[in-house]
Amino acid sequence: MPTSPAEPAEPAEPAESAESAEPAAAAYDIAVLGAGPAGLSAATAAAAHGARVALLDAAPRPGGQYWRHRPADDGAAHHDWPLFQRLRTAAHTHRARLDHLPGHAVWHIERTATGFVTHALSDGAPREVLSRTVVVATGAYDRQLPFPGWTLPGVYTAGGAQALLKGHGVVAGRRIVVAGTGPFLLPVASGMAEAGATVLGVFEAGRPTAFARRPLTTLRAAVKLAEAAHYLRTLRRHGVPYRSRTTVVEAHGADSVTGAVVARLDDRWRIVPGTRRRLECDTVAVGYGFTPQTEIPAQLGCAMDRDADGSLVARVDTRQRSTVPGVYVAGEACGVGGAGLARTEGELAGLHAAYATTGVRPDPHGVARLLRLRAARRGFAAALHAAYPVRPGWREWLTEDTVVCRCEEVTAGAIRHAVRELGATDPRAVKLCARPGMGLCQGRVCGYATAALTAAHAGREVTEEDLRGLASRPIAQPVPLGLLRDPRSGTMPHHDEESQ
Repeated sequence: MPTSPAEPAEPAEPAESAESAEPAAAAYDIAVLGAGPAGLSAATAAAAHGARVALLDAAPRPGGQYWRHRPADDGAAHHDWPLFQRLRTAAHTHRARLDHLPGHAVWHIERTATGFVTHALSDGAPREVLSRTVVVATGAYDRQLPFPGWTLPGVYTAGGAQALLKGHGVVAGRRIVVAGTGPFLLPVASGMAEAGATVLGVFEAGRPTAFARRPLTTLRAAVKLAEAAHYLRTLRRHGVPYRSRTTVVEAHGADSVTGAVVARLDDRWRIVPGTRRRLECDTVAVGYGFTPQTEIPAQLGCAMDRDADGSLVARVDTRQRSTVPGVYVAGEACGVGGAGLARTEGELAGLHAAYATTGVRPDPHGVARLLRLRAARRGFAAALHAAYPVRPGWREWLTEDTVVCRCEEVTAGAIRHAVRELGATDPRAVKLCARPGMGLCQGRVCGYATAALTAAHAGREVTEEDLRGLASRPIAQPVPLGLLRDPRSGTMPHHDEESQ
């Protein structure tokens, strides 16, 4: 049962009491996984309250996808950069208790009698981090919907195109089409236009005016609305058209993209007859929201839910505790809601994880303020999910030979055949029959589409179990095969049966 909003947390397992001595095997009180807005906030809050913290992240620099940057970046092209600098300064201030471990790709976590062992890969070498508790702040990645030609070189996710620009100063192409749904398309298109690319248009599949149906939420989100207005002014200044209820339904080319077909959509996202038109371009950037990275909570056996946007997320209480003692989750892994919500949840998780391991009680008034802020930001996120849903008509864009799983080259026709001819009525069975999700990405790219197509062919809606079937991975990152053998026993590190 969720705890009282303003009541600070009681010590959580595996630490039996705040006064108990730290187990000899535990090098840290808390391992924070991910150095984005949620992870940085959790780590700095926990260290400020006396906890010994390890902050692990696969990237060479903190910031996550939101604050991805190059070395010595002055932040001029980044949003909320002063806030990032404050968090980075706070991390430096508490460096005696906070170890930032960059370049650590976490691939597995196992529970022990005294806490947790986090297995990571750093510069090709294995690394183990022992801790009494864990804060999972692994973020999210672009949700992808397949369409004919989407596997051509030159077709990027919207986040991938932005990462190239922010992390490396590279513009994805010269003539770019941006398409999909959600407000994230605006900063992506604006950034590339400012960098000198010709952006042929932003093609929004949904109808953003639906957001106005929640006037109270709209008024509370004045800052976010101001951000959107800023991006729209930037697009207008560069002559970039913005079209709603329109998207890319095909990409053309031989060795790379040479053109994209855009079309008008009806309310269910079916193509309106006679509205197709081709745009000559060398790059297409598409994004249909985000998929939370939930491999680690799933490994640990945390209870999961299906969120309002259709994503699989970890279930947490008011203190960001998962259903597994000692495991806290913050940010997109417990619901996609943007950097502001992630920071709030991260701070709550850090405060309560620190109390569970050190006994330093968080200020009740501060916790109450954070809970009110979290409720408001979750309300805004819910409004966005309602305004930018993924409609089922996208499935009608696909042909029988449209690739859905690019790793294994599994087509939409093969998935339909597995369901209707071979009797595979859930994604796990489809995976066994047709191999989607069995390649290098292990279903990260194709999982959502495979689950949606399987459910549609079976004549039902997508369920939480459908999504879990392609999201549970005992290995969260690609690793050398030799790492799967424990040199002490010759066996793979332990993982819960529930996570398989």
